[in-house]
Amino acid sequence: MDISTIKARGISVSLDLTVGHIADMTVDGDGRRLKPLHRAPWVDAGETLPKDLPQGTVRLSGDFLCAPFSRSDVEDAPLHGWPANSAWDITESSATDGGWRAVFRLRHKVMGASVDKILTLIDGHPFLYQEHVFSGGQGAISVAHHPMTAMKGGGRLAFSPKRFAATPADPLEPDPARGRFMLAYPARSADLGHFPAAAGGTRDLTDYRMDDRREDFVTLVEADHGGPGWTALARKAEGDLVLVLKNPAELPVTMLWLSNGGRDYAPWSGRHLGVLGIEDGRAAVGHAASIGDNWLKREGVATAFALGDSFSFRHVIGAMPLPGGEPPQEVATTDGRMRLSAGGSTWDVPFDSDFLRIGQPAAA
Repeated sequence: MDISTIKARGISVSLDLTVGHIADMTVDGDGRRLKPLHRAPWVDAGETLPKDLPQGTVRLSGDFLCAPFSRSDVEDAPLHGWPANSAWDITESSATDGGWRAVFRLRHKVMGASVDKILTLIDGHPFLYQEHVFSGGQGAISVAHHPMTAMKGGGRLAFSPKRFAATPADPLEPDPARGRFMLAYPARSADLGHFPAAAGGTRDLTDYRMDDRREDFVTLVEADHGGPGWTALARKAEGDLVLVLKNPAELPVTMLWLSNGGRDYAPWSGRHLGVLGIEDGRAAVGHAASIGDNWLKREGVATAFALGDSFSFRHVIGAMPLPGGEPPQEVATTDGRMRLSAGGSTWDVPFDSDFLRIGQPAAA
């Protein structure tokens, strides 16, 4: 297996070149080595897997680019498209003044477009800065990042302001012989702490509980607040904070995948535990739905980029120690710093505050 590893002071990131998934990410902080991203238990286990699995499921790790997101029902491709299931080549990887920058190109075209992945690390910054660039092509494409983290003891979530959360018409695992779910489908709520539950009552989307065996999927639509979109997860057993950031003008939705022993069939087999996907995107579920009429478009939310001219979108994943166990309620980025606020206390960490291009026009 081909792995490309890049490093800067205090951070290391490894990319699985066979499928474009981040195989590993480590962040050093307060004498600890944090590992914010998940890797499926069957990867490299040497076990026999079902023959019809897409390579992106076989190698399921860390974060990857979905293009399209979910079903490839416009151009023939595996689940989440060629960027999540096929090989990438290194076109550049070198030290910078204070860090490292690497560029990778997808061997396969997506709707005729070439796709580049740019990973940047900066000395002393606990963040991976990512950019994806599409050049050429025809039609339109939905996109999403797919970072996954895992918890041994659950965690607490906080978010930048959202308009509402909504589940699709059908759950991921409707057959009780194969899996289970806890949220109502379809359902909607502007209060993330009280989302309709399948069994009646409500569930708190900000509380990830390990005793909730489930496979759930819910979309959060960003509010118009003028700042970065962010998700903060305080992992209890790990004693750290996982942060995922985006530009809402580029990626207007955050799709949460709650995978906690909710699938009983191989390769999941009830062992995919404590996993949370924080999937920032410009997408509905499936390529055809994303470029056609869909419920998000009717809410004024963009669900695809037009191909032809070159465009890019950016994304950030980070981690830091957090012994207190509560996520920040405010995240502000300015002047090369990130300021986090929780429970009356604030703290700063180094951050490239220009990277996400907040306030700049996004591609259509």
